[in-house]
Amino acid sequence: MDSWSKLSFHHKIFVGLVGYSLLMVACLAAFQYNRERQFKADKLNAQLQLLNDRIIDDISECDTVFEPVLNELGAFDGLRVSIISLDGRLVYDSMLDSMPGADHRGRKEVSDAIREGIGFDTRRHSKSTGQTYFYSAKKGKGYIVRTAMPYSVSLDEVLSADYTFLWVIAGITVAMCFIGFFATRRMGEIIARLSDFAERAERGERIYDTAAFPDDELGVISSHIVRLYARLQQALADRDREHRLVMEEEQEKIRIKRRLTNNINHELKTPVAAMQVCLETLMAHPDMAQSKKDEFLGRCYGASCRLNRLLADVSQLTRMEDGGDSIVRENVCIGEIVAEVCDEFKPVAAEKGVEIVCSLGYDAYVKGNATLLASIFRNLIDNALAYSGCSRIDIRQESADSGYITISVADDGCGVASEHLPRLFERFYRIDKGRSRQAGGTGLGLAIVKNAVLFHGGKITVRNRKPSGLCFTFSLELTID
Repeated sequence: MDSWSKLSFHHKIFVGLVGYSLLMVACLAAFQYNRERQFKADKLNAQLQLLNDRIIDDISECDTVFEPVLNELGAFDGLRVSIISLDGRLVYDSMLDSMPGADHRGRKEVSDAIREGIGFDTRRHSKSTGQTYFYSAKKGKGYIVRTAMPYSVSLDEVLSADYTFLWVIAGITVAMCFIGFFATRRMGEIIARLSDFAERAERGERIYDTAAFPDDELGVISSHIVRLYARLQQALADRDREHRLVMEEEQEKIRIKRRLTNNINHELKTPVAAMQVCLETLMAHPDMAQSKKDEFLGRCYGASCRLNRLLADVSQLTRMEDGGDSIVRENVCIGEIVAEVCDEFKPVAAEKGVEIVCSLGYDAYVKGNATLLASIFRNLIDNALAYSGCSRIDIRQESADSGYITISVADDGCGVASEHLPRLFERFYRIDKGRSRQAGGTGLGLAIVKNAVLFHGGKITVRNRKPSGLCFTFSLELTID
């Protein structure tokens, strides 16, 4: 049993097929062999029955059963003729001089002849003569005529089956075994691969739809099973990856919002504390000189303005992140928006000795929000004027292809140390915190720039210029007619 269990599926099928074929062929051969022998025995019996009929006719014409004609027939080619009474006594036998007293009614051919009129026995040894005969008997009037042919080489040949048929069957069996071997080997290979596939699937291994099965019905079904499982596995992997990315994105949003809340809380404390100190001082000293009162009121106003800008920037960021669908989009000319922003800053730039140069044309249109687009350039120009110490700000179009327009805003100021560049777009990130607060910055300007660019389907980078200065390069998705 252990040896059988260790056999491959191919060998088990082949052994079963060979066993089935041999059993079927053996049954067919045995049936055909017996049928052919029975047919030849019936044929020989029919021939002997003709002799029995002749003997019965001759006996009926004679006065006794001991006429010479019987002796002549009995001596013909070893033919043995016997006359048996209905009570089983042997009254005549062509091969015996004295009649034995045994009751012959127990002989098969005799009992059949008494009962049915005729009978025969294929092979039986005679105790009287010591030979083996083929017996054929027929019932006459008051007696049984029995003829017998002794078994010899010639009679064995007559009664033997045709072994050519057996050899043909054996050849067919061998051919079937060869064909069955190759057929079961092909089937066994497919089943073995399916078994391996099932084991790997049970272990949860990754399965790819790469190995091809044979181009037959079983192979096609197997290919469909493996392909469907591979697609299901890929779909589950994609689902899990998307779920993981969504969860990571949600966690990142939670982390950013938590950090933003902490930063906002920290940023709000400074103007609120300044206003509170000024107001408490005014309330505690009602007789304070008017000039001092004006100074404290001015500080309160400056702190409230800074607080207002901070709240406005936070509101703008929140709108872009959480309410992007509610922001109105329309086809706007990017050149016109930049020109308006430049005109807005030219008086301030002139006071600081800064030249703003814009070389953008008026042929590029972006489907977006004009206010957000203006905030990109407004924050970049304001950032350069406040912190770079530059003398020139250049706004130019770098390229316009593949559905995007690329714009750069550069200055010739002091630039930024390389370690700060990756974090410039972080919220509330300041290189010089004291200087930034003195300049009135909220720390959200470049974060607003980045989100506005992303909102319009683009991306933004920053680098230091040579010999000095900072360059912001960003792309915006163009309107496709």
